[in-house]
Amino acid sequence: MAKKKTTKPNPPPAKTDGVDFYFDKYALAHQNPVNKRIQIIAIPLLMFSLFGLLWCVPFPYIPFLGQYNSYFNWASIFIAVCIYFYLKLSPILSYFMLFVLLAFSFVIMQVQQWQKAGGPALWLICGVIFILSIISLAIGYNQERKKLSLEYRYKNILIAPLFLLHLVARRFKIKY
Repeated sequence: MAKKKTTKPNPPPAKTDGVDFYFDKYALAHQNPVNKRIQIIAIPLLMFSLFGLLWCVPFPYIPFLGQYNSYFNWASIFIAVCIYFYLKLSPILSYFMLFVLLAFSFVIMQVQQWQKAGGPALWLICGVIFILSIISLAIGYNQERKKLSLEYRYKNILIAPLFLLHLVARRFKIKY
């Protein structure tokens, strides 16, 4: 009687597209306490300013939208793309992000009202915030003393806001 060879099953491959994979990778690249503090402030400001700058770009008239054409702008396209991307990673966190983006919309509409009343232009406020947040993030990355690849930096732009929401959800023990 011949002995059967028993082979151990291979462990499942590490999931490289889940939200926790991205969060772990992001956390590994951001270990410096100063950089962490900068990220908490600069990432939301960067997201707000980018959103506001997109809001300022004129949106073309699209006939099939009819009377609803005035409700669309490039920021609404930005919301749709972000929420779709985040929804594929984590539905719960994508809902939180939707609320954050809606709050940004409210603030931007208030700034537009201020602009109409004689205040500074929305693009100017968002441009200054954008530049200051980019400079802050660059200072934070220099604190890490590591070089990040250009591809990784672009992925961080998408993952960073969700990472911050994940920290809030984890603090309140919300499963995502």
